[in-house]
Amino acid sequence: MIGVEIDMVVSDSLKALELYEKIFEIERIEVTDFPKGENEVIFSLYGVRFHMLDENPQFEMIAPKPNDPKPIWFNIMVPEIAKTYQNAINEGCVEIQPITEMLDYGVSNAMFSDSFGYLWMLHQVHKEVTFEERKEIWEKEKE
Repeated sequence: MIGVEIDMVVSDSLKALELYEKIFEIERIEVTDFPKGENEVIFSLYGVRFHMLDENPQFEMIAPKPNDPKPIWFNIMVPEIAKTYQNAINEGCVEIQPITEMLDYGVSNAMFSDSFGYLWMLHQVHKEVTFEERKEIWEKEKE
């Protein structure tokens, strides 16, 4: 088997799964039901595997804190940015960047942080713009 899996430590993987299922269309792959600190969850989000593990300092697995997010984020391309973003806000996620339309680039994006200290960027592609076109737009904007 080959592939890529994103692993992340959260304070409580079962609660994090509940939150993410309210925001995204999650496919559960494996979910344990052990005491807090011993659980792990594997799920798929648009074909990408995520593996969440409960925080467990004994094994040096420390989760980020909500007011101290780390400089990494998950960039998720969604079919309906307004719906997904509203789901996140309704579930107590904190707005980092509101939905911003970048029509020349053919996208809308937004960013929020969740209660587990992770950052999520949402993208909705409205039309495909090639790398060369994006580069040209960027250079023109700088003039």
